[in-house]
Amino acid sequence: MFSNYLIGLREGLEASLVVCILIAYLVKTDRRDALKPIWTGIAVAIALAFGFGCALEFGSQELTFQAQEALGGSLSILAVGLVTWMVFWMRRTARHLKSELHGRLDAALAMGTGALVATAFLAVGREGLETALFVWASVHAASDGTPRPLLGVALGLLTAVLLGWLFYRGALRINLAKFFTWTGGMLVVVAAGVLAYGFHDLQEADFLPGLTDKAFDISGTIPPDSWYGTLLKGVFNFQPDPTTLQVAVWLLYLVPTLALFLAPARTAAPTPLRDKA
Repeated sequence: MFSNYLIGLREGLEASLVVCILIAYLVKTDRRDALKPIWTGIAVAIALAFGFGCALEFGSQELTFQAQEALGGSLSILAVGLVTWMVFWMRRTARHLKSELHGRLDAALAMGTGALVATAFLAVGREGLETALFVWASVHAASDGTPRPLLGVALGLLTAVLLGWLFYRGALRINLAKFFTWTGGMLVVVAAGVLAYGFHDLQEADFLPGLTDKAFDISGTIPPDSWYGTLLKGVFNFQPDPTTLQVAVWLLYLVPTLALFLAPARTAAPTPLRDKA
């Protein structure tokens, strides 16, 4: 449940911050007349993300078992790719996100209502689609037959909306660069589990070999239905009897990705001054 809460919080907060920046800029520049198109674009983006999530969930139920596993595995891998790109992108641009959005909004204000709707839709829609895909993949990876994974996502999204409102009201100030670094690192750990689960799905769909080749089996020590087994699965997508391929994929993704993500950002070397002739 914690991993799903983290996903909802992290992804939801990005969208909330985007909305806050857009709305606050219009209010500050006395362009309240542009608020309606902005809210329209936001509403359409949320509806699209929700519809995409429903299509993934209900559409996959009509498929055969092998097709479900193949689809689930493929989308899990795609989701991990998108989330990995997103956490690195946010780490690089978190400090400049505000000025970037202000620039887009200024251009949209000059173009008219349609451009404002499109700006809000694109700014929030990308986050929404990424969230829907990764939430779907993560919920299926952590599924334990209870509504707890979805409850975790819902609580994370509600927390993100509350934090966004507090940011907008000026009641909360945190170091966003550090926040996104820490949550991004934890999200990489979650993504590693989702990726390993995706490859296991492809093994069950007979797309990849090695389904019976277990790296280890500690089900007797950590039963999946125990409270600590459920906790490990909910937080890390831990499986007590993974295949060799799952463990290899988990390590090959987690170690280099986390090392690159947590490495200090490089700064450009200063250009040496030339003596005037």
